[in-house]
Amino acid sequence: MSPARAVEAAVVFVWLGMVLAISFLEAPLKFRAPNVTLRIGLGIGRLVFRALNSVEVVFAIVIAATSIACPPSAGVITASVVAFVVLALQIVVVRPRLTHRSDQVLAGLDAPRSRGHYVYVGLEVIKVLALAAAGVLLLSN
Repeated sequence: MSPARAVEAAVVFVWLGMVLAISFLEAPLKFRAPNVTLRIGLGIGRLVFRALNSVEVVFAIVIAATSIACPPSAGVITASVVAFVVLALQIVVVRPRLTHRSDQVLAGLDAPRSRGHYVYVGLEVIKVLALAAAGVLLLSN
């Protein structure tokens, strides 16, 4: 395995691990902790997901750069592009809507529940599958 491919595989699996840990463990569990109110949970979630998305953008750039420097298989490119597109949709389309609702809740308004969280989670599942596929394909080449 070339050094570029090793870096790409490592970044893909670290990205995958971060998404699994934060989106599927931390996010739902924080609301079950004693004394964590909806307002506190939303405030924490906003910070955590803003940081996660920032790191994800850096990971996407690293993967794209290594792919340009040392082109992987078509399957890896396809899986990576799916992950990149999902991340872009989350940041540009879904997160602003979630932020609008959380702004209302944090301001003390009784905002209706948002279906945006379900969209975000659905996109996270797609991203996890794309990253897992990219990682497996990188290791199998």
